[in-house]
Formats: sequence, structure tokens, C-alpha cells
Amino acid sequence: MSDSTDSRVPVLLWPIHAIWRLLTFILNMAGRALCVLLGIAMMAAGVTIALSIVGAPVGIPLASLGFLLLVRALF
Repeated sequence: MSDSTDSRVPVLLWPIHAIWRLLTFILNMAGRALCVLLGIAMMAAGVTIALSIVGAPVGIPLASLGFLLLVRALF
């Protein structure tokens, strides 16, 4: 079975296909950048909250969620 990315695009539809691929690439990179920024912000907020003993039950899960977002954005 062939993958949809391996299919041949007709010559007349190639400009539309190229613009579509460029748009998806730009949106993919913007989503990754947003995920990285949110992950770093959540990690910083979680560590800051976890420094107080009272906020540790909230800060530790928040920091770990930020770390997981960061890992997801990078890989």
C-alpha cells in the first residue's frame, strides 16, 4: 500500500500542493515553538510554586507537565 505522501501530484496541481505543504510546515513549526514556550513557562511556574512547602502538591505536577510538553515538542 502506498502512503499519501508518496503519491504523485499532477503537474497542474503542483503549485497548490506546494503552497499547502509550505503552509503545513509553517503551522507545524509554530505549534512546536508554542509548545516549547508553554513547557518552559509551566516548568518555571511549577518549580517556583514547589519551592514553598505548601504549594509542592501543585507545583511538582505542574513542572512535570511542563517537562512532558517540552519533550513532546522536541521529539
